[in-house]
Amino acid sequence: MADPRGFLTTRHRELPADRPVAVRLLDWREVHAHRAAHPDDVALVRRQAGRCMDCGIPFCHVACPLGNEMPAWQDLAWRDQWVDAYDRLHATNNFPEVTGRICPAPCEAACVLGINDEPLTIRHVEVAVAEEGFARGLLTPHVPGRLSGRTVAVVGSGPAGLACAQQLTRAGHTVVVLERADRPGGLLRYGIPEFKLEMSVIDRRLEQMRAEGTRFRTGVDVGVDVTGEQLLARYDAVVVATGSTVPRDLPVPGHDLRGVVQAMTYLPQGNRVAVGDDVPGQVLATGLDVVVVGGGDTGADCLGTALRQGARSVTQLEILPSPPELRPADQPWPTYPRVLRTSSAHDEGGARVWATSSVQLLDDGAGAVRAVEVEDVETVDGRFRPVPGTRRELPAGLVLLALGFTGVEPGPLLDGLGVTRTARGAVARADDFATDVPGVFVAGDAGRGQSLVVWAIAEGRAAAASVDAYLMGASELPAPVRAGSASLGVRAAVR
Repeated sequence: MADPRGFLTTRHRELPADRPVAVRLLDWREVHAHRAAHPDDVALVRRQAGRCMDCGIPFCHVACPLGNEMPAWQDLAWRDQWVDAYDRLHATNNFPEVTGRICPAPCEAACVLGINDEPLTIRHVEVAVAEEGFARGLLTPHVPGRLSGRTVAVVGSGPAGLACAQQLTRAGHTVVVLERADRPGGLLRYGIPEFKLEMSVIDRRLEQMRAEGTRFRTGVDVGVDVTGEQLLARYDAVVVATGSTVPRDLPVPGHDLRGVVQAMTYLPQGNRVAVGDDVPGQVLATGLDVVVVGGGDTGADCLGTALRQGARSVTQLEILPSPPELRPADQPWPTYPRVLRTSSAHDEGGARVWATSSVQLLDDGAGAVRAVEVEDVETVDGRFRPVPGTRRELPAGLVLLALGFTGVEPGPLLDGLGVTRTARGAVARADDFATDVPGVFVAGDAGRGQSLVVWAIAEGRAAAASVDAYLMGASELPAPVRAGSASLGVRAAVR
């Protein structure tokens, strides 16, 4: 184990300080400054890693969809064995530099130390090990020793598609990733703001994948530019990893007014401009009162983006009541509890309004939104009931809808492949990620529904093992999860 007395001598969680709010609101750089090899940061990471008790039953490991071996790399980091820690981290996770930044860390909720103390800073140690490895030049291509002669098309370059493609390339297959956007990365690139995950982090990993042999074709709208029938004829296997991209609308009067915008229209534009792209007609919050409908991570990302664009005010609405700050009794350890979580964007400004429902969006007389009429709600027998006398107007020149997604985008891709969809809009699949069409598999949100990045990576790895077995008769690739599995109460969540 790590320091045998570490959990006694270092009693509290300690994280490096974020960049000052007044400074970070002036740019799009990451809020958290990851300084690899900096003596102070290395000392902090080692001190926190030393708190790991190397439990006989590591519930952190069980809670993680990837099955990450947290006690192993905590121990190696504490011992200053960074190369070994980096290798152990990558044994179960293709992109620890991503999960270490944006995963909600179900592992920390299941940390045994958290039963009656502050849990380990697992996520921070993870990203610190990853960044330390990059700084030491350990991010090298893993080129397969031989090629199988089999070809695979992966449709979609989000976390599931990238993880699946990397695993299959390393197994010796010829893999092409098809992406309709101008750059690969999917949700990682265009759904998560630069201040949480800089594009350079994604590009660094893509360089490794290209060197390993994975091919990327961007600007390809599969189903239009290349049909599903053509994919089936040209490739030995096809993996659908397009995500769950149909946004949920706000079904109230005025939802179609000018100035009412889906979060996934707004956020990608901000990301493009942040890296120097020109976006004609960009939706901007500058000088406007902004109302964000939706209290999850995507809503917080809209909040942080609007503040950086110079919004006059930002209000984030959530229909649910504010959760407690501490784990409630009906959500005992080691399950993932619903507690109050504060994003870095919430520390930067704006207001969070709980237990509030949007009644209608009000017109300014010229077809644009001017306000959101809201009212307080209470939960009675599992239903939301309006609280009399609480109706009021919130001024709004821009309303951003961050209400999640309802399923895979219907259209020529799925029609051409001939796959079946579920009643909830996902692509139907078996436990081995295979659809009802031979040779076609599905991974990530496209089959699971909207979920976490860590689930997408886990499913991409597992789907790769199933594809490899389909092509070769057997596979030695790891399969961390089965389709439809869940761990310690962590199911769907925003991101």
